Amino acid sequence: MDLVSEKFAKLGCDNAPGQEINQKEETLPLIGDKLEGRRVDFSHGDVDAHPPIPGSLEAFNEGFAEGGVQAYTEYKGRKAIRDDLAAKLAAFTGAPVDPANLIVTPGTQCALFLAMGATVGRGDKVAIVEPDYFANRKLVEFFDGELVPIYMDFEKGEKEGKAGLDLAALEEGFKQGVKVFLFSNPNNPTGVIYSAEEVAAIASLAKKYGVTVIADQLYSRQVFDGRPYTHLRAQKEVPENLITILGPSKTESMSGFRLGVAFGSPVIVTRMEKLQAIVSLRASGYNQAVLKNWFAEPEGWLADRIAQHQQIRDDLLAVLRSCPGVYARTTEAGSYLFVTMPELKVSPEDFVKILRKQADVIVTPGTEFGPQFTNSFRINFSQDHDAAVAAIRRTVELIERYRK
Repeated sequence: MDLVSEKFAKLGCDNAPGQEINQKEETLPLIGDKLEGRRVDFSHGDVDAHPPIPGSLEAFNEGFAEGGVQAYTEYKGRKAIRDDLAAKLAAFTGAPVDPANLIVTPGTQCALFLAMGATVGRGDKVAIVEPDYFANRKLVEFFDGELVPIYMDFEKGEKEGKAGLDLAALEEGFKQGVKVFLFSNPNNPTGVIYSAEEVAAIASLAKKYGVTVIADQLYSRQVFDGRPYTHLRAQKEVPENLITILGPSKTESMSGFRLGVAFGSPVIVTRMEKLQAIVSLRASGYNQAVLKNWFAEPEGWLADRIAQHQQIRDDLLAVLRSCPGVYARTTEAGSYLFVTMPELKVSPEDFVKILRKQADVIVTPGTEFGPQFTNSFRINFSQDHDAAVAAIRRTVELIERYRK
């Protein structure tokens, strides 16, 4: 296999959200009859069950009506929109945001790609967390970087009131020449939040060793149980090169608009702009107009959205924890649960396929978030409440059916 083919072979997307159509029919060791119920795709959130911010369509239509001035914005995004966003994001994150150092992208996935493309060269050491967002590993490999995985013991961390990142291993990686550290907070797939002490340590270590940090904070608005959230960019010691990524696609159910925002280091944002100019030119011009509603939702809307998801979380955890040998740390923010299964008669890989075939439940295999998580799967519980609970009951029934 040539180098280009090898590079793209690592970008498998069959288990990515919305890609269930790519799943092939296979002969599987099925036990018992199919469990009937409404299909639930836990690989992504259900925007029909949780609609976008009120007024989104109207804002889009206003942008459309403006015509060319909105269709062909600057590559970084329309200046008026970036000015508005900078003020909102500064208030949210607790530190000033210069609109000149902010870029609007076609989704946060694109922001990650641009940020990595702007910072990672061939052979550069890049630290990522395991488990963490499935694209992180793929991006490092695509840009020919050298992976430096840092383990997060989220089970132990739960007992200690923190995420569980191995900070000693992180510092050792920095000492050994790590150039970039990429992580999500809240963590995807576990839904845990890094403690204030962990965030301060990451910021301090990155500054000490001159490491660039890319902080994916996509779910930082949807925090449960009144927990505190610590923004890295608001720390006393901040790395010189820091990029923060946010977007309205998840908590606000605006995935269909494909909008993300990245801000921070002027050098990196300038590079991201140049890269975006040859990848997509800009985030979709008309869609950018919808950002005026972000952080300007009707009073009580966000609190209601969080409360709805917290109730779904609690009810799913109750079902999962009724099954001996199943573990899932309580989601602290976002809408993910990372579920560890007991030993089964079939391989975990086959069980994910059996779950889809026998129960009409689609989950994301744990190995997407780190090769060692073979007996885990991730669900996005931003779903219709009753359908999600019923789907998890079918999942538990199959775990019992295939238990060793």
